[in-house]
Amino acid sequence: MRSFVQFWGVVFSVLHSGLPLNDIVIGARFFLLLPRLLLQRISMEEARASLRRRLGQREADFLTLSRVAICENPVSPYRQLLQLSGCEYGDLERLVSEGGIEAALHRLLREGVYLTVDEFKGRKPVVRGSSTFSVNPERFRNPLSEFHVSVSTSGSRGEGTPVLIDLAFIRDCAVDTFLALHARGGAGWVKAHWQVPGGGAIARLIEFGSFGLPPARWFSQVNPAAEGLHPRYRWSARIMRWASLMARVPLPPPEHVPVDDPFPILQWMQTSLKSKAVPHLFAFASSAVRLCQAALELGIDLEGAQFTVVGEPLTEARLTVIRRTGAEAAPRYAIIECSSVGQGCLAPEAPDEVHLLHDLHALIQAGSAGEECGLPRSGLLLSSLRSTAPFILLNVSMGDQAILTRRACGCPLERLGWETHLHTIRSHEKLTAGGMTFLDSDVIRVLEEILPARFGGAPTDYQLVEEQAEDGSPRLRLLVHPKLGPMNEALVIQAFLSAISIGSGAEKLMGMLWRDAKFVKLERRAPQTTASGKILHLYLSRPSE
Repeated sequence: MRSFVQFWGVVFSVLHSGLPLNDIVIGARFFLLLPRLLLQRISMEEARASLRRRLGQREADFLTLSRVAICENPVSPYRQLLQLSGCEYGDLERLVSEGGIEAALHRLLREGVYLTVDEFKGRKPVVRGSSTFSVNPERFRNPLSEFHVSVSTSGSRGEGTPVLIDLAFIRDCAVDTFLALHARGGAGWVKAHWQVPGGGAIARLIEFGSFGLPPARWFSQVNPAAEGLHPRYRWSARIMRWASLMARVPLPPPEHVPVDDPFPILQWMQTSLKSKAVPHLFAFASSAVRLCQAALELGIDLEGAQFTVVGEPLTEARLTVIRRTGAEAAPRYAIIECSSVGQGCLAPEAPDEVHLLHDLHALIQAGSAGEECGLPRSGLLLSSLRSTAPFILLNVSMGDQAILTRRACGCPLERLGWETHLHTIRSHEKLTAGGMTFLDSDVIRVLEEILPARFGGAPTDYQLVEEQAEDGSPRLRLLVHPKLGPMNEALVIQAFLSAISIGSGAEKLMGMLWRDAKFVKLERRAPQTTASGKILHLYLSRPSE
């Protein structure tokens, strides 16, 4: 009876929340199904069996997904690419049978079956030979998955790309997260989360709540109820909280803790350590660094604390700051469109080295074929394996590159079957600071059109420089040519942040986070040029790496 009353109380509240009907439908489905998922706790035996099964049937899963979601799906852009290359399903089946998934993907890449990140997001038309066609992200949605959690990618030219996640996919990812955390000795750690609000945070809380103890705290870098944010941020947190209470697996409500004042998190970590518990914080890499810098300044000892860091590279400088407090950190490589891609190696050769989760994804590098695709040789192309994945990916670049190796590291993750390593993971098409990401193509509009129109000058008079301080903290410098004369620097920075964070969704969150954390500094000097004399819109300068 109590659950019945709670259910209709939630329904009444949401119906009067002002949310669009589509958001209400997704929220209702989420509220009804989440308790069942949380009640079905993942055991160690189940996690290991699931991983063995997925690794053992990779090729079968890939072919089934390709047949149903691509070859038999008339709206799939990959079907069009395969037809242009002369490849039918029988040919794909033969390629996989002869050389495996990765060999088949290399062959498809050479035949033009791939997408750049701009093509995938519909920002540029797909051009292959004499054929040109346009796509939009809706056509890449997985027809086999259901939609329960809505996440929005960044994007300064609209509301970003909605990523509608199946709770079953969150459970698929939770299996790997559980195994990776257990390998670190973290099955009994007290878990907390510190990022921005939204579907991504909710998905991670559910993921970490699917095994062991539920997360104890949810620290939010931006207040979900902040003016200007879409009401879905506030209501999604409430719905998750209500549904988890019904399942008696309580997930925490958000607590606003800004990046520049992490003391409440330090207090929680101190209290946990004093009670002989191990606090584990999931956070952006730069946020973990800021927290540890504050700990060092206040003389707070974090000996024994653990971090899992995402969103930005875990560089040597950043890891050094974290370790100076007595804490340890492991990286996790993830992309919003496909969630977790790699879990941190426990015997790494580089600070950001991860084991590729090739039970969830197939991955190749562009190699020499990258010259034809406009990708660096080390550019990464991802393909989906799980029928629960939110998007179907087939040789899709998300703008990242890395060093890919297969080596015997001897760590527990290798023994689980994850034998491929990635490290020195960097973006070649994205700007990332504080864990928040924009495509460099989004930055161009602001630097070329909006700032010159308001403050004068030409597009080449403005440049954004992304760099890392000696302590590992991120910095963005907005270079403005001195020839433009005196100007109000605070007004220019405000104009930049306002232009790149329009809307009320993920892009608004990023603008607020960058403003509050004071990531952007203005510098009056001529934009930097490359060795070939080019003035790039986004200049990457990371001497400390």
